[in-house]
Amino acid sequence: MVGGLAAGVGFGAATSLVNALSSPYVGFGAPLTGTVWASAAKVLSLLMDAGWAWAALAVAMGWLAGTRARGASAGALALIAATGAYYVTDAFTREEPLASYATETVMWCTAGLLFGLVLGAVGATIRRPGLVGMLAALTVPVGAAVQMVVLPPRPHLTLTPAIVLAEVIVWTASVLGAGWAVYRFWAGRRAVEAG
Repeated sequence: MVGGLAAGVGFGAATSLVNALSSPYVGFGAPLTGTVWASAAKVLSLLMDAGWAWAALAVAMGWLAGTRARGASAGALALIAATGAYYVTDAFTREEPLASYATETVMWCTAGLLFGLVLGAVGATIRRPGLVGMLAALTVPVGAAVQMVVLPPRPHLTLTPAIVLAEVIVWTASVLGAGWAVYRFWAGRRAVEAG
């Protein structure tokens, strides 16, 4: 549980900080405008601030926790901690009062609790052999691919190199993740048939 809490805090704070560094309109990002660091921060921001990345955090914490009950708790705790850290860091980087984020924080913590329980349990289910384990392992790669189709990381109409690179990374990771899940399923099936 401590690992899920620490991972959540680190992920949420890092996501907010990368968003601040990628924006020329925030004090942290303004000095980096036009540099390679701003471009790198933009790619990271597009990757980390996506719904599939937050879902992947909960799934990973569930996988690490082992059992479904512990996985569900770890997934929820990670998303709630990530949300809290995200908004605390946002308040700091934007020099705004933390109270101005109260409504959003409560809303996203509630969503983190609900989705974290399910996604954490899914993460723990990845350990199971067979079709159930494969379907659980496909959750994040398929979710990322669906998000790329429905809501790609394009904050504006003009395609920039950072947007193209982020999309290539997500599609590549989705294909590799799905390939791993299917390979693991078939390898386990062959092992059962041979044994």
